[in-house]
Amino acid sequence: MPIRQSGVKRRRSVWALVGAAALLLALVISACGSSGSSSSSGSTGGGEEGGSTTSGSDVHIAVVTASTTQNAFQEMAYGAEAAAEHEGVEISSSAPNGVNPTQEVSLFQAATQTAKDGVAVMTTAPENFIRPFKTATEEGVPVIAMDAPAPEGSGVETFVGNSNTEVGEHVAEEIIKEIPANESGEVVLANDIPGLVLLELRLAGMENVLKKERPNLKIVGPFNVGSEPTENYNNWSNVVKAHPDAVAYLAPGDQDAVSLFKIQKQNGTHYLVGACDVDPIALEAVAQGYVKVLGDPYHFMKGYISASLLSEHALTGEEIPAGWWNPGSGIVNKENVAEIEKREEGQANRIEFFEPIAEKELANPTEYVKPLSELN
Repeated sequence: MPIRQSGVKRRRSVWALVGAAALLLALVISACGSSGSSSSSGSTGGGEEGGSTTSGSDVHIAVVTASTTQNAFQEMAYGAEAAAEHEGVEISSSAPNGVNPTQEVSLFQAATQTAKDGVAVMTTAPENFIRPFKTATEEGVPVIAMDAPAPEGSGVETFVGNSNTEVGEHVAEEIIKEIPANESGEVVLANDIPGLVLLELRLAGMENVLKKERPNLKIVGPFNVGSEPTENYNNWSNVVKAHPDAVAYLAPGDQDAVSLFKIQKQNGTHYLVGACDVDPIALEAVAQGYVKVLGDPYHFMKGYISASLLSEHALTGEEIPAGWWNPGSGIVNKENVAEIEKREEGQANRIEFFEPIAEKELANPTEYVKPLSELN
């Protein structure tokens, strides 16, 4: 793997040079002001911008995600781990074995005790984290929210996540290419976690396009299909049985394409399907023509950017930008699915794919950070 030097890495080098110069100047002044007596002084701590840097081995950060059972959450952890390796810092990764907000809160609280240099968090239940986030930030532990923004009053001021409205719009834009302009049938919508803002925004984006471009369609749902694999499959089976002649089936979550792929294989039929995330089975479904499009929310980038910001803050004192950092997104369709499948074959491939994107963003943070009030 080639050695990489991102924009933040170059900034760290600059601060290291500044710190070295300051130390040298201090030694010269000290020598000139002494008369034959020896004295020594030094600084090993970081955290002051423009001062000496902290050793990477002394920096401990963590990433906490909602579950080990879903690809989206794993991708964020992969990204955070890649950034930590690049920065040379220590990182721990934890998640419940299945979405369990209570357990995730406990994992977060444990992480704040061992990873004092910062924690990046993705949760499907942000409201459960208001007090834990507030406690951590008041104790001086930097916290960055990934994918799902932190609630007001939590003390967390930085959010790394894509525009989910755009993700939903891009999925629907691909779907309507297969639907005649005068079509008047049903389009079925489902939601893995009703009330979770990021999924609601994706659905809103889908509806925006459908209502504007195919106004004769009847939108039904969204039905609550659940997020865990077995639950999602069973609920989708019931939805399809109730709406077997739908023009299309759309959903914003990680497991929807996986479930609909299995249902189609069992039924011996093909539906028009649009969903999100890059679970390996979902990618296979695109390659085989059972899923038209997947929204790719660049989950790896969320973890990478978050861990990079926490690492640089600990190493050099560089301020973590407050606001909404949008790392971008993409889509997966028949034309590019082979490329995305290759990307997802392993960590080295993910790094190779996302490296140019991450370096560009980290070198130009002001181009990617907006006020939280503009989140969509």
